[in-house]
Amino acid sequence: MISKYLGDRPFWKVLVRLALPVAIQNVLTSSFQLVDTLMVSNLGDVTLSAVGMAAQWGWLAAVLSFGLCSGMSVFVAQYWGVHDHKGIRRVLGMGLVTCLILSSVFLAVALAMPQGVVSLFNRDPEVIATGSRYLRIVCFSYPAVALTTILSAVLRNTERVKLPMYVSIVTTIANAFADYGLIFGKFGLPQLGVEGAAIATCISAWLGPVLIVLFSAFEKNLLMGPVRELGEFTLRQLGEFFSRALPVILNEGFWALGILVLNIIYSNEGYQYYAGMTIFRTFADLAFAFYVGLGNACVIMVGKSVGKGKIRRGVEDATRFTFLLPLAGVVIGGLTILFRYPLISIFSTGGNLSPVTLSTALWVTIFCSCEVAFRNIPYVQVVGVFRSGGDTLHGMLYDLGSLWLVSIPAALLAAYVFHWPFTAVVAAAYLGEDIPKCLLCLRHFFSMRWLKPVTPEGRAGLDAYRAEEAD
Repeated sequence: MISKYLGDRPFWKVLVRLALPVAIQNVLTSSFQLVDTLMVSNLGDVTLSAVGMAAQWGWLAAVLSFGLCSGMSVFVAQYWGVHDHKGIRRVLGMGLVTCLILSSVFLAVALAMPQGVVSLFNRDPEVIATGSRYLRIVCFSYPAVALTTILSAVLRNTERVKLPMYVSIVTTIANAFADYGLIFGKFGLPQLGVEGAAIATCISAWLGPVLIVLFSAFEKNLLMGPVRELGEFTLRQLGEFFSRALPVILNEGFWALGILVLNIIYSNEGYQYYAGMTIFRTFADLAFAFYVGLGNACVIMVGKSVGKGKIRRGVEDATRFTFLLPLAGVVIGGLTILFRYPLISIFSTGGNLSPVTLSTALWVTIFCSCEVAFRNIPYVQVVGVFRSGGDTLHGMLYDLGSLWLVSIPAALLAAYVFHWPFTAVVAAAYLGEDIPKCLLCLRHFFSMRWLKPVTPEGRAGLDAYRAEEAD
């Protein structure tokens, strides 16, 4: 009974091998924002808030890239299960073209009208001016982030999880040194303030795809197959790819757009409140890195089993992850609450942040740490289980329905009708999204209708599994 929910020895052996490097990589990736936030916080509330608002545009681009990767993972994990390397490279080629088009559009908009982007979040002239200076430089990092995301996703889904981690170590260290030097004028570099933070992000972001390609050439891994195989796809295969990937891209895109709407609501409550949210998100992203590691392991393990036709093993592993991620949320959330004062005090060392900013960060941290287990249940189902099983549609419906039909209206009512305190507005938004989505995802999981293999072996295995269950 315990192994049904906590896993057996083989399960944990594979889990640790796959999840730990991904978790470490995501911790390092999140450290980009941590380093920026720590150093920019020394420039005051206005600059911290402005950078946080401007960064939301890049975050939207990154979420779309993540959505594309999640759609690709439906194919890559299952193709990996049957050793179809050409199929993986074909999917990679389609993904690279798509991600470069998407990131270029975001770059062009940010470069052409940075004031317009920042003014979506706040109309304070000083905030708009500072955010625009940051955005018109940092936007050149968008294609690099997209490339790194796509290449890393293919490596992780083919169980080459350590290479992206090593690259993240190098880029994070480079980002820290470049931030310190260019913001404050150290190491003989000019003191550029907020523009220095943007330049540092661009430098470290472009190191990512360059190092992945160089290390891949040295390793001769799957990324280094014949270049022509990246473009060897037919219109039929392209249609099949987008039939699975497009719901995920739309899912992540409209979900991210909804989060932007919530951020606009938060930011219009006052830039000091939004600065507090920026602090909370910085170390919340570090905690979330561990959940991403577990979710990625779920995609690989469940997708590989489904692709091979080992449906029962895939269902067993999916059940274990459904239990483990909320449990991890309880543990990490509890530790965050326990150490909330030391965590938040890190950002107040420069003495430039207001009591309102620090108090907001404290209370949002407490609430979100208590609520994170509810957030992790639909996360593992939508990103880890449903997509690896081949079902990209239901997760999209549950994600977007809960956000747009419940969470956003709840936040609008709390902020503009009932005039609740800022933390209560955040609570209304979070609970409005997570509670209905939890119930819908668990219902769909136990129905087993998320099992939709894309390989012949998987489809044959599913028929055999259903026959067994019927007997």
